[in-house]
Amino acid sequence: MEDCGPPLFSFGIIADVQYADIDNGLNFKQTRKRYYRNSLKHLQNAIDGWDAEKVKPSFILQLGDIVDGFNKKYNASQSALDTVLAQFNRCPAVHHVWGNHEFYNFTRDALLSSPLNTTCDSHQQQPSANQDFYAYHFSPAPRFRFVVLDSYDISLIGRDEQSEKYQQSLKLLKEHNANEDLNHPPVFSGLEQRFVKFNGGFSQDQLQWLDEVLTKADEMQEKVTIACHLPVLPLSTDPICLAWNYPELLSLLQAHRSVVCYMAGHDHDGGYHQDPATGIHHLTLEGVIETPPDSQAYGTVYVYEDRMVVKGNGRMRDREMMYAGKQDGEGSV
Repeated sequence: MEDCGPPLFSFGIIADVQYADIDNGLNFKQTRKRYYRNSLKHLQNAIDGWDAEKVKPSFILQLGDIVDGFNKKYNASQSALDTVLAQFNRCPAVHHVWGNHEFYNFTRDALLSSPLNTTCDSHQQQPSANQDFYAYHFSPAPRFRFVVLDSYDISLIGRDEQSEKYQQSLKLLKEHNANEDLNHPPVFSGLEQRFVKFNGGFSQDQLQWLDEVLTKADEMQEKVTIACHLPVLPLSTDPICLAWNYPELLSLLQAHRSVVCYMAGHDHDGGYHQDPATGIHHLTLEGVIETPPDSQAYGTVYVYEDRMVVKGNGRMRDREMMYAGKQDGEGSV
């Protein structure tokens, strides 16, 4: 970063805090430890770290699963959310992505009327009011744009069972997954693993809206970063974490020269791969919830004219991500 000079701006990144005031437990597969209470300490340390920087980040991208689904069992969803948001309130601006754990705790209508709905800022642009997905875009600096997407637009969680989108999701999932428990993957390996209840996808309305946003960004010669909970490039994540209709979204991103980066959460191991077709960087963030107390999992992204530089902390790696046409294909330092 010293060689690059001062950045145009910077922003913080963090994912899968999944806070709950309960004892440590294990993940869904019973193979990894989860530190429910300590995730709040990790968040506090991350915010302290951002606050201590010489030039504070302009905003924070919180990439989903802010509180854990166990809160619902103990009637603690709202209190857990209040506890976490009290920390995020120390930040200048936070853009919240919605993940599966948001929907384990709250209905979609409740989320829309909560502080996790960050579409209300006058500087942000969102779809028309008759669209029922959570997505918007904003420009923190000239020639740069960020787009927040709703990867549970098509999903069984967060949708009313009588709604058209719920029925559409149920039909799609049962076409690929014959298990009684739809949270169990239909196969033991391969891309079909993604057809599970804790994932979701993007409606055609949302894809059309995104196409329009990116077309305008192409015309304005902007550089676009996408923020979403579910990854969409297979080599950037465990296949079980992919969005159901990731090929459609991936094809859309590849069709627009403005897109330079796609950031996601959900896969607590994290991941990275540069799309060989376009040079788009696909960065999956390590999850706070599975980060041991003696480590960390957050980062700061420094944005330049020709690259983004990620300064990671703890489990999160440092990376240098050159924009398409200038990168060497590796994307990490």
